[in-house]
Amino acid sequence: MLVVSLHRNTEACPAMPDGQNRMPATRNLRAHTLRACAATLVVASLTACSTIGTPHKAQAPTVRADEPAPGPPARKLRTRGATLARALRTVKPDGHARLAVAVLDQDGADQEIASYGKGATFETASIVKVGILATLLLQAQDEHRKLTAAERAKAESMIRTSDNEATNELWQAIGEAEGLDEAHERLGLSSTRGGPGIRWGLTRTTATDQVKLLRAIFARGPAASAHSPEGLSQESRAYIRYLMARVAEGQDWGVSAADPQGSRWALKNGWLQRSRTGLWVINSIGQVTVHGRRYLVSVLSRGHASMQSGISLVERAARAAAGAASAHVRPWPQ
Repeated sequence: MLVVSLHRNTEACPAMPDGQNRMPATRNLRAHTLRACAATLVVASLTACSTIGTPHKAQAPTVRADEPAPGPPARKLRTRGATLARALRTVKPDGHARLAVAVLDQDGADQEIASYGKGATFETASIVKVGILATLLLQAQDEHRKLTAAERAKAESMIRTSDNEATNELWQAIGEAEGLDEAHERLGLSSTRGGPGIRWGLTRTTATDQVKLLRAIFARGPAASAHSPEGLSQESRAYIRYLMARVAEGQDWGVSAADPQGSRWALKNGWLQRSRTGLWVINSIGQVTVHGRRYLVSVLSRGHASMQSGISLVERAARAAAGAASAHVRPWPQ
């Protein structure tokens, strides 16, 4: 599909010692020995005193005046974002291309989203269709109703084949940008704004926000996500996941490249050639399974000379991101 006119650290610190080391108290200490220890500690604080008559002697290491005092071994600390950035070093955009990536380990304990290019905004192109469907479902939930047969037919065409005419109708049905923004706010997105007028493809978003949207959709259990207590119902989430796992052949590229088995993914892609520059926007969002663990991945990019070069970059970035997050023998730094 060609969309042109319509689309518009915290750093962990080494643990502090629980207390200073203390020598065992001994009743047989001689008075002059105690005085010598006290004097030595005041003057230099370098040499430990030994008690007389104890079977073992302990002595602190001697340090010359021109040497730094010994300390705990240096610990190289990185945030998850820095780890992701390291994994993406070999993924270099060509020319004017720009890239942003976010990934979340769904089976991890802390649910921290790692991001690269965190604050950069990109045109969504057709990945906004996931947000449009989520909005439609939220509005139907508020009205205590299910989608009509016509709405379901349009939703299926919009997600599975990226049909623009169906999207136009659903965009108007949800109240265009105003409806989309309201739903996104409910789902925890903070940096996404709907496109002007009918140009839903020019909605702007961040990679992190797209993972937040995916988290609201791929959350498990009967209740809405803990991050969006008034969010999508279990039935609504299952419906979106079902459609994203069945996109048409030829539109199944993107984050699916991160799945080594090539069959356990659910995604939506977006592609748009800007009329002013002739350059391409290429995006992909979705869930992949790597070594039995589930990851939410968002890759946004723009400025590509061709659609194919953009797809290649997005797929390399998705593989690098999922690879960094799924390295079990080298887990994410805490």
